[in-house]
Amino acid sequence: MFHLIESMAYMGQTPWHGLGNQLTSKQPLSIWLKEAGMNWSIKQSDVMFNATEEGLYLRSHDSAQVLYRSDTLAPLSVVSNRYKVVQPKEVLHFYKDLVEVGGFELETAGVLKGGKKLWALAKTGQSMMLKGNDNVEGYLLLATSCDGTLCTTAQFTSVRVVCNNTLRIAVNNKTGAIKVPHSTVFDPKQVKEALGLSLSSWDGFIQDIKELSKRPVSPEEAHRFFAEVLDDPCMEQTDLTPSKPMRQLLQLYDGAGLGSELASSKNTAWGLVNSMTEFVDHHRRARNQDYRLDSAWFGNGAQLKQKAFSQAITLLN
Repeated sequence: MFHLIESMAYMGQTPWHGLGNQLTSKQPLSIWLKEAGMNWSIKQSDVMFNATEEGLYLRSHDSAQVLYRSDTLAPLSVVSNRYKVVQPKEVLHFYKDLVEVGGFELETAGVLKGGKKLWALAKTGQSMMLKGNDNVEGYLLLATSCDGTLCTTAQFTSVRVVCNNTLRIAVNNKTGAIKVPHSTVFDPKQVKEALGLSLSSWDGFIQDIKELSKRPVSPEEAHRFFAEVLDDPCMEQTDLTPSKPMRQLLQLYDGAGLGSELASSKNTAWGLVNSMTEFVDHHRRARNQDYRLDSAWFGNGAQLKQKAFSQAITLLN
């Protein structure tokens, strides 16, 4: 099977997709670069094209450039000559001081789509235990692309340990993410300073999920919640048969989901959120597991999870 995940390194338990090289803790960044498949650089070259009239002429395109890998010479994308590249080693070295003096710990890093997307994820050391031994831990994700599909993005993310579901930390309608467009040079120091102002978002996020875990939800509310998040027609026309995603979500919520029987989730608004995150991260239809990861972190899946969380917060009012 073709894998979007070109290479990956991880510490701890094997990821759900079963890919990657396992590392022990406290490994230097040089080892992470090698084992994550990030020990190469992004090179650039002029775009050349053939112009045929009387003969064959090779011309250059002044406003565009080809980005390619230094190790395999494989092309990655064609971008504007104003495109600012973030190198693979910059993604990992972003965490250097955070790991050495900030108490962070790298947990996973890798390459998607042959090098078009790069990411690293580190534990922040923050965690919270909800009732029923429902453990939620804080992470910092840094990701970038060299094909224009993703700004260089640093964002706080939570992981629910019992089911390995991920949810971007957002409070008061703020995304919890710092985004640097590729028209701007990536400055790690400035990003960390901006993130420093957001560290308090963890406390706000935890307060939100505590309140969600206390908010009881009726079966009718659960059905309406999932229909609204999915924009399912059965929300307006109750005689319609719910879609397959709706049925899957209701099953996850009603006991099939990992951790759905914990006191924090059973018949609560927090359970609604976790049903959606498990659906997106593990069950939603995708070409393969690797496309699912890309969507769950960076694409439509991430947006769907955020929509569910925002919708759940309205239940507290």
